[in-house]
Amino acid sequence: MIDINKLNRCTLINDNCFSVLKQMPDNSVDLILTDPPYNIAQYSTGNIHFDWRSDINNDLAEWDLKPLKPIDLMPEFKRILSPTGNIFIFCSYNMIGEYHKVFDPEFDTFQFMVWHKTNPVPNFRKSSFLNSCELIVSCWNKGHTWNFTNQKDMHNFIECGICMGKERIKDSEGKSLHPTQKPVEILKKIISIASDKDDLVFDCFSGVGSTGEAAMRLNRRFLGVEIEKRYFKASENRLKLISDELKNGGNNLGFINEMA
Repeated sequence: MIDINKLNRCTLINDNCFSVLKQMPDNSVDLILTDPPYNIAQYSTGNIHFDWRSDINNDLAEWDLKPLKPIDLMPEFKRILSPTGNIFIFCSYNMIGEYHKVFDPEFDTFQFMVWHKTNPVPNFRKSSFLNSCELIVSCWNKGHTWNFTNQKDMHNFIECGICMGKERIKDSEGKSLHPTQKPVEILKKIISIASDKDDLVFDCFSGVGSTGEAAMRLNRRFLGVEIEKRYFKASENRLKLISDELKNGGNNLGFINEMA
């Protein structure tokens, strides 16, 4: 069993999330904020090629081809969530119904947010709508932590561009490393609303560490799990830089290659 109190303030584990979830104590997480595979790679029509510009990457990574069902996540999420905790899960249109079916009966409230991307990939073929929105499932029970600001800012709709420029994590060839990297701006907004200072934020599909950066910048504790070595290494490098920037000191960081 993982002793949450003995973990570094920001800890990242390179392992299968289901193995780690089984070792986490009951009621130990204040906010689950994660971005599981969308299971949409099966619908991909392949990259879009142009003679006059670089190709548009319309493919996701191989890990999105492996089926992931909401029922695979719900029992452990419910078990590890604290009584005042919240759950936010990024998902796509093809999964929202299944998430509602599985999570709604288990929590007092099931809602969703819409992320409108202000800079979506252009629709060069002009044959359909731009793919400019993603969905975020949200669940909680009565008495949950909720930092309501004002009516204007608390719509379940957020506008933000996709990661670009310096925020986008690149590989050794200068190409985007992770196809679905989420903007820190969105993650910070969710964390600010759904948790308090020093709360534990958990991301079991942590990718290149965006949730970890957001949590660190807002003075929350963070526990992330990432199975892909290349994403784990990129996260390690990224979070070390953030720690140096925030002058937190290396002792606040922990990187575990695999749970025993």
